[in-house]
Amino acid sequence: MAEKAANLQEAFEMMAARFNPNAAKGVNAIFQFELSGDDGGKYWIKIADQQMEAHEGEHESPTLTIIATAENYLKLVNGEIAPMTAFMQGKLRVKGNMGEAMKLQSIFGL
Repeated sequence: MAEKAANLQEAFEMMAARFNPNAAKGVNAIFQFELSGDDGGKYWIKIADQQMEAHEGEHESPTLTIIATAENYLKLVNGEIAPMTAFMQGKLRVKGNMGEAMKLQSIFGL
């Protein structure tokens, strides 16, 4: 397992190192993250042409939105909770194409 993120900013900075361009083949999407609670925030990731870029803030037209608390999102990216478990327990919500959300697991090794 790669090093663990201590906060959201670190988590999104680490995404470039975790990015698997081969797993992103054919993906052209904007993933918006709405993370609430202490140290929460809004971030978005664009994946296109097997490239990715991460930004803080809100995108005007995301393909899908992932909603969670900052605490649960950090647990997810640090491997302390599985994405499907988080979803089934209501700790993670998805607005948009669930199939696109599932691709994040292989693209970022979650």
